[in-house]
Amino acid sequence: MNHFYAWLGVFLIVVTSTAGDCLLARAMKRVGDLGAPRRQGGLGQTILRVLLTPSLMIGICFMALSFFSLLFALSWGDVSMVGPASASLTFVANAFAAKLFLHEKVDRRRWAAAVFVAAGVFLLAG
Repeated sequence: MNHFYAWLGVFLIVVTSTAGDCLLARAMKRVGDLGAPRRQGGLGQTILRVLLTPSLMIGICFMALSFFSLLFALSWGDVSMVGPASASLTFVANAFAAKLFLHEKVDRRRWAAAVFVAAGVFLLAG
């Protein structure tokens, strides 16, 4: 049963971390270059501009959920399984999410890397 909970924890890590990464990327793309606001309004104005971006705060919340999911998964499974599985599956999920939600160009080399990572997770799980 702990094996099931460990994989459930890995799933939660992947989902929340990917959502957090996408939201943080969207926030920083929306804010844009930070050089101009810093020159115009100073460091305080720049920090305020970043912090008032809603997707940044939501992304930070998802990253916190990812961290707590990691803690739960580590309490249910071995670090030798949870660590690599969550990191590699997050890499694969980030490639898909970047293509779908951020409309980024994901080249063949990244897709090949994602396939190899997924194969490695499959070997790890067996």
